[in-house]
Amino acid sequence: MNNRLYGNLIFELSHPGRRGCSLPRNRYGSQPQLPASLLRSEDAQLPECDELTVVRHYTNLSNNNFGVNNGFYPLGSCTMKYNPIINEEIAAMPQFTGIHPLQPEATCQGALQVYYETQKALAAITGLEEFTLNPFAGAHGELTGLMVIRSYHQSRGDLKRTKVIVPDSAHGTNPASAAVCGLEIVEVKSKADGTVDVDDLRGLLDDTIAAMMMTNPNTLGLFERNIPEIQEMVHACGGLMYYDGANLNPMLGECRPGDMGFDVMHINLHKTFSTPHGGGGPGDGPVGVRKGLEQFLPVPKVAKDGDTYHIVSDSSDIHVGEFFGNYAVILRAYTYILTLGKEHLRMVGPLATLNANYIKESLKDLYLLPIDSVCKHEFVFDGLIDKSTGVTTMDVAKRLLDYGYHAPTIYFPLLFHESLMIEPTENESKQTIDAFIDVMRRIAQEAKEQPDTVKNAPLTTPIGRADDVLAAKNPILTYRQLAK
Repeated sequence: MNNRLYGNLIFELSHPGRRGCSLPRNRYGSQPQLPASLLRSEDAQLPECDELTVVRHYTNLSNNNFGVNNGFYPLGSCTMKYNPIINEEIAAMPQFTGIHPLQPEATCQGALQVYYETQKALAAITGLEEFTLNPFAGAHGELTGLMVIRSYHQSRGDLKRTKVIVPDSAHGTNPASAAVCGLEIVEVKSKADGTVDVDDLRGLLDDTIAAMMMTNPNTLGLFERNIPEIQEMVHACGGLMYYDGANLNPMLGECRPGDMGFDVMHINLHKTFSTPHGGGGPGDGPVGVRKGLEQFLPVPKVAKDGDTYHIVSDSSDIHVGEFFGNYAVILRAYTYILTLGKEHLRMVGPLATLNANYIKESLKDLYLLPIDSVCKHEFVFDGLIDKSTGVTTMDVAKRLLDYGYHAPTIYFPLLFHESLMIEPTENESKQTIDAFIDVMRRIAQEAKEQPDTVKNAPLTTPIGRADDVLAAKNPILTYRQLAK
């Protein structure tokens, strides 16, 4: 890349008088004058570039982005799996993109059928009774699920249940969602093996508990073996069990939350079911419930009467979206489920688990493994075993960029000081994983022999280490501000 031309802002490539388009003459005459309060005091400051410069500029900028289509993306907790092209082809069909949410039901039966069948597929996969696809993200799904739980208790006149138990290893969205829902958060501790401390939980249970939220496998990638005992304890005190489905991927084909005793759960379609995510969206967070809680799911929802699909809008007081969630994302997930089918969907969890354990076992002689047990989809190192070099988890992450890999999640979970969370998915081949293992081992060797190389990484990217704190405290948001 020629950084002199393409490492600059598009404004810096601007030259007065250059054009990249030719607009037709105005055939409509003058329009009514806008109010002075809506008019600019001066012309907009726009770059003036020819088309070729614009195309080259943005094409080269796009090459600096990293995604699953570029290479291995072991971002723990986020399940960055490949998004099959067929998903995009189906979602782009004009029969779907050309419809409007307010058109008559009779004219969009196919779209409603997709929605309905996706609900049923997710119910079968999770062992629950019914789903809503309305929430627009995982955290939105959490909030929706907690609203369902709150409505359930209120419908029984049990108004004192205002507390939600959350493990100390939970995703940060769990306590945040509970707080937004107006509920009080009670933290339950984890044991040394990373799972929920049942003895600590026992002392927290009383008639004020509305629910307990659990992520399984948990944020350390470990299966919570005590779920049968935990759900009995919570149900015995009158609470409900909430399953955070962010880590559902390794469970596919092996077990179902509904069979474990969970009452409510959300799923991240943009994690488990291969739809794109990142950059603030798009996402979708369907919420499912066990039998007996269907009436508390939000509306609108799609129901089937014979061979006809229709919209139900008056069966619940909960509204989390005017229409039907992020429909293009739902289409992609539906396509993914049908493409794999029942037989191949059962292979997802075991293969994701195999890949994670293979990496863990191949690197634990060089990277500190605080909990040495069989993991599921992901695992957490606590930095390098050899701390004498001063090479940190941040340094390892930055050095990976030089080798063409996206870094794993770092400094999360907060249970360890130098957390390095790695999650391969079931899509990755042994050749890809072996190459990643080789690079991780090479970086560990560099940390001993050339620590300054690792500490100064990245060395081959367009920029080195950005000042993240300065960018957050003093962001430059406009070119005009930059020019000053």
